[in-house]
Amino acid sequence: MKKNRISQNWINKQRRDIYVRKSKVDGYRARSAYKLIEIDQKFKILKNGISVIDLGAAPGSWSQYTAKTVRSGRLVSIDLKEMEEINNTTQLKGDFTEKEQQDKIKKLFRTKVNVVLSDMAVNTTGIKDIDAIYTGELCKEAMLFSKEILVKEGRFVSKVFLGTSFNEIVAEAKTIFTEVKIFKPKSSRKESKESFIICKNLR
Repeated sequence: MKKNRISQNWINKQRRDIYVRKSKVDGYRARSAYKLIEIDQKFKILKNGISVIDLGAAPGSWSQYTAKTVRSGRLVSIDLKEMEEINNTTQLKGDFTEKEQQDKIKKLFRTKVNVVLSDMAVNTTGIKDIDAIYTGELCKEAMLFSKEILVKEGRFVSKVFLGTSFNEIVAEAKTIFTEVKIFKPKSSRKESKESFIICKNLR
């Protein structure tokens, strides 16, 4: 019964969620698109003609928005799950944390890129501190990869959960980038511990 009640609560929340309804109207695969849209509007991350990597891309709403925004640029998306095709993207299926997959991404560009996006998160356990630690490790992995592959004026955006590793992640980001901000979009649910770290310009 408890599981059914939780499922029903989730369904009711989805029905009431303005961003879920808006995503259906706008043609986005998930409400998470609006988190990136808010980040981009505030911090000017994306523009036409640039090269972008989208980590943890499925189901593809960040890639949908990015592909429309960079237009003549280049977008490579990767996720453990299969994704429906999106025009103007190259899609990889695999574990980003494996060196083999990172090498594949590098070969697709051959030069350094302008932006790395990461909406990666582990499947939640329900224990918020543990979820924050595991997702924090993914954020750090993406950040170190960004350090290797970004141009000097590059941008890095990643999901990060408030928790025990949060301050460590911010401190590490400040050793890599000259500008580091934390932002929680309006479209991020109030009860969620997620925020996003926005980093600009490599040191």
